Amino acid sequence: MRKDKDITPVEVFAGTAVQATLVKSLLENAEIDGYLKDEFTGTLYPWHTTPGGVGAVKVFVSSSDHEKARIVVDEYESNTLP
Repeated sequence: MRKDKDITPVEVFAGTAVQATLVKSLLENAEIDGYLKDEFTGTLYPWHTTPGGVGAVKVFVSSSDHEKARIVVDEYESNTLP
C-alpha cells in the first residue's frame, strides 16, 4: 500500500493551452484529478507554445492515477493525429 509521501505529481501531457485544457477535462470525466502548469504562459504567448516543448502547457496528475490517466491521454492523442 502506498503512503501519502510516496505520491508525487506526474506529467501526462504537454501541448497548447486549448489542448491541455481539453485533456484535463477528459481526465476529470474519467474521475482523475489533474492540474495545469504554465497555463498563463501558454495563454499569454500562444505563438511561443509548442506541444511538448518550450512554453507548453502541461497536465499533471497524481502518481497513483498515472496508469489510468495514460490510457485517457493515449486515446486522446490517437484520435487527434492526422
